[in-house]
Amino acid sequence: MEDRDIVELYWQRSEHALEETAKKYGKYFFTIANNILGSSEDANEIVNDTYLGAWNSMPENRPTVLSSYLGKITRRLAIKRLEAREADKRGGGEVSLVLEELSGCISAGQSVERELEQAELSSAIDRFVMSLPLTERRVFLCRYWYLDSISDIVKSSGFSQSKVKSMLHRTRKKLKLYLEKEGMYDET
Repeated sequence: MEDRDIVELYWQRSEHALEETAKKYGKYFFTIANNILGSSEDANEIVNDTYLGAWNSMPENRPTVLSSYLGKITRRLAIKRLEAREADKRGGGEVSLVLEELSGCISAGQSVERELEQAELSSAIDRFVMSLPLTERRVFLCRYWYLDSISDIVKSSGFSQSKVKSMLHRTRKKLKLYLEKEGMYDET
């Protein structure tokens, strides 16, 4: 079934939308959640929560790229679950490592202006990612969107570990320069 047809089912409040979403994207959601949480039990719960999130958000929204829209819901829910699970014990795990890697590119904002800055920053990062060559974009997204481990990226890309690491390092440097140029990075 086409994405636009699935979205239409959500708008019609048809439970068939959930079945079609599960058929088409269930494994995709599981992969995202499992990469973040490292637990198939938790990942399955997040997948179910994604369906609920889609059901609740769809009447107001009509996404043009359903996989990205729903993948974003899955990712947000999984990160929330991870933060709750690891509230007392920070460190360890792929998410912490990924966030640490990106911390050198993104400065912390003031709490009052934080929401607006987050939206602007998100748009700037989207523009940056879309400007990357396809191979570099894929590796960057695998690491920083899907939170794949370096070894998983090596397997899927066919590149050596050192090539993946250096590509990510160079891309983070480019991102930092891009954000500085856009006025969105301040070391203070």
